[in-house]
Amino acid sequence: MITVTGADRPGVTARLFSALAETGAGRPAVEVLDVEQVVVHGHLVLGVVVGALPADGAGVGEAVLLAHLGRLAAVVAEATGVSVAVESASEPDAGPAEPAGRPHHVIVLGRPVPPDAVAGAARAIAAIGGNIDAIRRLSDYPVTSFELTVSGAEATALRTELATVASATGADIAVEQVGLARRSKRLIVLDVDSTLVRGEVIDELAARAGRAAEVARITASAMNGELDFAESLRARVAVLAGLPVEVLDEVREHLVLTPGARTLIRTLQRLGFKCGIVSGGFSQITDPLAEMLGLDFAAANTLEVADGKLTGGLVGDIVDRAGKARALARFAAQYGIPLDQTVAVGDGANDLDMLNTAGLGIAFNAKPFVREQAHTALNQPYLDAVLQVLGFTRDEVLEGSASPPRSWSGDTDPIAQVVRAP
Repeated sequence: MITVTGADRPGVTARLFSALAETGAGRPAVEVLDVEQVVVHGHLVLGVVVGALPADGAGVGEAVLLAHLGRLAAVVAEATGVSVAVESASEPDAGPAEPAGRPHHVIVLGRPVPPDAVAGAARAIAAIGGNIDAIRRLSDYPVTSFELTVSGAEATALRTELATVASATGADIAVEQVGLARRSKRLIVLDVDSTLVRGEVIDELAARAGRAAEVARITASAMNGELDFAESLRARVAVLAGLPVEVLDEVREHLVLTPGARTLIRTLQRLGFKCGIVSGGFSQITDPLAEMLGLDFAAANTLEVADGKLTGGLVGDIVDRAGKARALARFAAQYGIPLDQTVAVGDGANDLDMLNTAGLGIAFNAKPFVREQAHTALNQPYLDAVLQVLGFTRDEVLEGSASPPRSWSGDTDPIAQVVRAP
């Protein structure tokens, strides 16, 4: 085992492997068995495992190989200015059988990430027999996130233990199975109220009708799963009777996108995702919003209008909890995308069927009732943190961006002031 550490600079890896390639004059021929290299804030850590190839049919003893590698290490260290250590890397004795379960990615997110979140996650993983094989940073802004690759831990136990750590430390901890499925997602569905945009449209409309407090109570009960959504929606819409239809334009123009929303959509569109919205809100709001953001599809309820005023009724089928799941399935079928390659993001009880129908359902700043039942949860104020759950690094997000964002203030502009970038 050859371990190289020190300030990263061009040529270190090339110099080491060039030295390993030299043969003859007492230098045994070697083969490379394993390599791992990382650079952390300009500091290089390179590990190489080598073995001796037979020379003229005779094996090379460990002592001879270690002596050769020791001389080689001294030469490389002097030439490059890094530290090069050599030690035996004999195969360990066989231990107990590895616990059942495929490898998983554990993503720890926070603003900032507290050390006790990483410590707690590491302890929880070890306690259920798991091992952390690798750690990499996914992002440093607007949230800090790290991805731990974990082997030997069963999925349900891993999620249960890490949920406890997340609750205790305030960090978000998501768990995803390692494999092609993670990077094969091709369609995302976003809820609108309190997910794609801040606040609830129905509350804004009720305020203009002078019934804000009444409607807010009904909305809260529905989002917490205490009331049937369709019933609560009809009750809330009824109080809007008599409002002029122009109020819908006023409310839409004053909506504020959730920070990171445009970054999430632009990035996924660049990657070829089909992006859209499925809302328990109103098509008079969501359709223009979808057009402005260049989305591929949208589904929502439609308010009934007569003589230029809202009647307090709805037109057509209601997009409720079950309706949202049906809409997701319909759009996935329309684009020929299997459901296990879809992502759904939402915050309310009426999103649960949609979240659990998707290949990955993410509860975003959701009520406890929803967080407990979704595949994973995010409690950060930035919607583009979804990208880290999908395994994309910040560098990948910025790659190819016409104007890489450092400040996300544009996402908090009223909808009327937002101009969609190329």
